[in-house]
Amino acid sequence: MTDRTFTLGEARTLIPEVRAQMDAIVAARANLAELAFALRSGLPSHLGGTPEVKAYEARIDEALGWFTIQGIEVKGIAPVLVDFPAFHRGHSVRLCLLEGEQELGWYHRTELGFAGRRRLP
Repeated sequence: MTDRTFTLGEARTLIPEVRAQMDAIVAARANLAELAFALRSGLPSHLGGTPEVKAYEARIDEALGWFTIQGIEVKGIAPVLVDFPAFHRGHSVRLCLLEGEQELGWYHRTELGFAGRRRLP
């Protein structure tokens, strides 16, 4: 992981690719959950079997690796929550994007976490 910090503009420029990676995680996560349930229950699945479980896990890991390379922190995958390290008004903050949000419109002070989330001015 890098010690990168982002300006709001830099983070917003990455949003189309961030959302694509988030969407890939969401799709793989859903397929993985459905397939794992079928396998545990002994039911056939149109999604495949054990090899496909490994493929869905690999797809999630690939997307997580992309975030790491970019210097973006992944805080969760169900729901997907990502943070861009940044500074705002002299404070260390995280610009945060939650699964389903279309734009980067929130931040929180680093030490407060998600509970301190506020709209960007």
